Amino acid sequence: MLRIHFTPQDMTRVRVAPGPDFMWEITNSVQTLQRTDGERVFGAWRRWARPRLPEGRRLLSPLLPPYGYSPDFLTPGSGDRTTLRAAVDTLLGTPRPRLRAELARLSRSTRLPDWAASLAEGDTDALTRLGDALHAYQAEALVPHWRHVRADLEADRALRMRHLMDGGTEALLSGFGPDVRWRPPVLEVTYPVDQYLRLDGRGLVLQPSFFCWPTPTTLADGELPPVLVHPVRHTADWVGPAGTAGSPTGPGPLGRLLGQTRADLLRASRTGCSTVEAARMLQVTHPAVSQHMNVLRAAGLTTTVRTAGRALHTATAEGLALLAAEDRRTGRGQGDRPHP
Repeated sequence: MLRIHFTPQDMTRVRVAPGPDFMWEITNSVQTLQRTDGERVFGAWRRWARPRLPEGRRLLSPLLPPYGYSPDFLTPGSGDRTTLRAAVDTLLGTPRPRLRAELARLSRSTRLPDWAASLAEGDTDALTRLGDALHAYQAEALVPHWRHVRADLEADRALRMRHLMDGGTEALLSGFGPDVRWRPPVLEVTYPVDQYLRLDGRGLVLQPSFFCWPTPTTLADGELPPVLVHPVRHTADWVGPAGTAGSPTGPGPLGRLLGQTRADLLRASRTGCSTVEAARMLQVTHPAVSQHMNVLRAAGLTTTVRTAGRALHTATAEGLALLAAEDRRTGRGQGDRPHP
């Protein structure tokens, strides 16, 4: 069990991450790639990815075992993380004492290859090799599916913000499903080991992760900036035939009824989304979103509230009923275990 202790000050400093974190997606996906559970969500991706990544897997897998401890320096919580290159540069600047301590801890539970000793000493060649492996892995394993990663994380962010708007921070902390329980002033998280994290006024970043599975995770060192990384609800069939990137929503009956873009927008509005968020999620223009939302709104399937120059689109009861009917017919969005 992970127990995160909040002070009153921390309740005002909970933040939902604005998008995917490159390093968390890499590290979580390397771990997920070595697991066998979550077949309905990740099975097709594993079968596609494994034969493509022999060298990357040999280099990264020993540092990221599927269970147990993994080094915190691989998911730096500070520095510029707006691009993968910036995040990797931050990682490569990890002080030698921290590299040495974290890799020594990992070695107590995992057999490390010989080159890990050079990495622990901050050897330039070893660090460069690690950085190259991270870039290559991202390009081969994740970039072909990055649209789906971003879309599902945008949907999760919209859901969290809806909880926050409807019920404040307590509703936000209570909305993560059975693996996370808010028992003021402690957030209890299903976790493989006992860990206690005191926020002490530092606040908490809630970081959704496409490849986090099956329960939330956090950093091992409680002195680092606090973060709770949690799974998201996955779009069905996000890996298409032969490992190609599938449609972010699949054709489905709604696509045939409404047209694919309008069906996608109705699904996006299930938890509320702005015009900008919908355009980014579906990779269409802002005017196209507005045009299609006008049609959905006229049909009584969505409603739009405008405030401070921002339009928030939300599915109506009729729109939600239509989405629920599609979910029942297709099993869309259902993984091996429920997520909100």
